Amino acid sequence: MRRVMVVANQTLGGDELAKAIRDRVAGGPCEFWVVVPATPRPELAPRLPPMPVMGGVPTLQMEPAEARRLAQDRLRSALGQLTGAGATADGEVGDPNPMRAVEAALKGRQFDEIIVSTLPARVSHWLHQDLPQRLQHKFHLPVTHVAATE
Repeated sequence: MRRVMVVANQTLGGDELAKAIRDRVAGGPCEFWVVVPATPRPELAPRLPPMPVMGGVPTLQMEPAEARRLAQDRLRSALGQLTGAGATADGEVGDPNPMRAVEAALKGRQFDEIIVSTLPARVSHWLHQDLPQRLQHKFHLPVTHVAATE
């Protein structure tokens, strides 16, 4: 049985990731472990109109507890979708840093592949950090990158 780690946050439940998972399931028995880094990014915070402060625009930063709650909600929903589609799946909310989240998830577990699901390249912090390549280099596992289109 193939063991696949899925690393995603905002793109969990997206069409592109769902297709990648369906492709794996069609290839034979698979188990999925979903890792959702609890990333408190400004783009995850509620949208408020910008308010100039001393000539600048403040950045709204989400509290870590709120980021963790959102990640837990996304994980619960994704696991429901996966098991509802007949896949064997479990997972965890991880460290806000996706590299540390993956490293923690690998402790005591083995995987055949890591799927990293990101926002489109123009807005993805993970791609700007070269996350897929860094994961492959550090953990010596095949890494498949799936980018959301919207």
